[in-house]
Amino acid sequence: MDAPDTELGKELNATLQARSELGADYDSALVESFLEKVEQRLDATLDRRVRRHLAEERTSVARGARPPAQAQGNFGERFGFGIVSLVLAVPLSAIGAANAGIGGLVVAWIGIVGVNVVQAGHGRRLFRGREERRTAASDWED
Repeated sequence: MDAPDTELGKELNATLQARSELGADYDSALVESFLEKVEQRLDATLDRRVRRHLAEERTSVARGARPPAQAQGNFGERFGFGIVSLVLAVPLSAIGAANAGIGGLVVAWIGIVGVNVVQAGHGRRLFRGREERRTAASDWED
């Protein structure tokens, strides 16, 4: 067991000991206190991992390796597109099923899946040239 795990174990034991001494009246306060300590530990671990990952990337770039390829669009854009797609799937499914039965429902879902597949994979290649031109233009503006 690592030292941080030992510390959390000690904190948990202390919390349980305090609960047995104080009674059920203080349960929520004790649980909140323990969860706050767990959250602090998780934040510290995540910060350490992110710093290590960034340091590794900088080191590899400094050694002459190519920087890692950036995904087209960020996670928020992809996530938002997926959510909007699912929200619009409900009325599209209802319209397709009401007007054309099961065939309309199948066509609606083929369209929904098709749009998401294009956005997820092929959309990156379709718009790569536009991104490169925009980056080149912004270099001259500085």
